[in-house]
Amino acid sequence: MLDILYKRRSVRRFTTQEVEEEKIDRILEAGLLAPSSKSKYPCEFIVCDQSELNLKLSESKPGGASFLKYAPISIVITGDEEKSDVWIEDTSIAAAYMLLQAEKEDLGATWVQIRGREHNDNSSAEEYIQDLLGIPKNQKILAIIGIGHKDGVKEGRDESFLKREKIHRNHF
Repeated sequence: MLDILYKRRSVRRFTTQEVEEEKIDRILEAGLLAPSSKSKYPCEFIVCDQSELNLKLSESKPGGASFLKYAPISIVITGDEEKSDVWIEDTSIAAAYMLLQAEKEDLGATWVQIRGREHNDNSSAEEYIQDLLGIPKNQKILAIIGIGHKDGVKEGRDESFLKREKIHRNHF
């Protein structure tokens, strides 16, 4: 597992190569396998594989989502706030599992934060995406993960990246 953690980097540049369906399925399976508080499993995943839809998702918030227009696959991750009061935590764990599985599949992926972000002066990024994809209001949007074959190679990390001074035992 540590080898994947050291190797994984955020990737925002993708080739035009189509992502194999079985790889997408395994990424989604990883999200479904994520632990959930009290086994409530509030997560839902919307797979967007149409270029015109990914272009619209890239406009969901200024700046940080723009690379989605080049992503062959975008996965919108939502959590049912009526089902679980810890939907943020549960969906975050699912998203992290999916990012790690994407790396295991040798795909590039990056998380786009949606919760708490603005689309424009009149609406939030979440409202924009809910309208775009027909997502019910009880389904709160945490993030979008853009996925594709990596265009180029980013160096992984090594142990020198670790800030071991952040580890404390028995007290701060």
